[in-house]
Amino acid sequence: MIDCDVIGAGQAGLATSYHLSRIGVEHLVLERGRVAETWRGARWDSFHLNTPNWCTQLPGLDLSGADPDAFAPRDEVVRMFEGYADDIGAPVRTGDVTALRSQSGAFSLELADDTLAARSVVVATGAFQQPLANRASNDTPHGVLQMHTSTYRKPGDLPDGGVLIVGSGQSGCEIGLELIEGGRDVHLAVGRCGWFPRRYRGRELMRWMVDVGVAEETPEVLPTPAARVAGNVVVSGSRGGRDCNALVLERAGARLYGRFEGFEDGRAHFASDLEDSLEFGRTFEANLSRRCDAWVEATGTALPPAVAEAERPARDHDPTELELDREGVKTVLWAGGFRPAFSWIELPILDELGFPRATRGVSEVPGLAFVGLPWLYKRKSPLLLGVGEDAAFVADAVAAHLAGESQPST
Repeated sequence: MIDCDVIGAGQAGLATSYHLSRIGVEHLVLERGRVAETWRGARWDSFHLNTPNWCTQLPGLDLSGADPDAFAPRDEVVRMFEGYADDIGAPVRTGDVTALRSQSGAFSLELADDTLAARSVVVATGAFQQPLANRASNDTPHGVLQMHTSTYRKPGDLPDGGVLIVGSGQSGCEIGLELIEGGRDVHLAVGRCGWFPRRYRGRELMRWMVDVGVAEETPEVLPTPAARVAGNVVVSGSRGGRDCNALVLERAGARLYGRFEGFEDGRAHFASDLEDSLEFGRTFEANLSRRCDAWVEATGTALPPAVAEAERPARDHDPTELELDREGVKTVLWAGGFRPAFSWIELPILDELGFPRATRGVSEVPGLAFVGLPWLYKRKSPLLLGVGEDAAFVADAVAAHLAGESQPST
């Protein structure tokens, strides 16, 4: 029986492995495929990190040769993780964990061709492993291709014609902008997502997030527990980092619609809430702008003034209805995001949203912990900026459990 099994070899699992090795805990890192498998298989070809390189603060990772302000493309990120795993000597083993159970004061992990036993387990698979299916997906008109954005790779994989994208978060807007720039007609069903300029008053978004304290915020700032599933601030790391939200797409040529409600007789129907959803994004931007401006005033930093919002183009369509055939729409991309997928954990630890009940990653079940979840401890917890901090705490908690001691204080 091994001391600890870490499930997942992405940023959370590898950072946890680093800290477990540092304190001498024998462990395995189990990954269903290769190191960084999710980065390889669930992101489109032109994907770039949405945080600059200086935010990649994994413990023991040397990025001294990288431009700190650049945004790494997907393949470079994968190579970084591969090198990181080698450099820290992470004991990675291929194995898809299909069930986790408690057994005689320890844990049993069921794999496709084996069963492992461990005294402790750290789940580092991330929270959003299950693409959120739209209830109307079965009603998509005949002859129209549909797919979730997690399976989209490049424009050439789609049939010729227009594209309806349902969801205006990170993937919906980034892919939508790529399609527009490739000459496609894009129709975007807008949801309530927060956005901010990639660079505000001459400074990059993540610098602001750190300096004004947003990255360090804890779940107490959320209006409801359900807000944990909301997406990150919508921006893009492509082309050196740029703005990417519903209004940016509209200025680039996309037609905007309200929240998607369903298909009927070859038509897509949308709620009459487009302007309310856009106002939600503007309000998020305005609130964060005020915090940034207050920081400027308090520190006396000399920065240029904010740039006024560009004028919106005149609308020439009904934002509540889209006739797919008439507009030449041949593809529907579902961009509703992801939800937790922990049903394989056969222990009563999940809350009503499917998240584990845990305090700073340490669950109610002795010896079971989590790393890499949104709002695990702070807003930065799932990011390359903050996951290492949480991994260190969880590793210490694992060591304390193995030693029969109480968990470290938060």
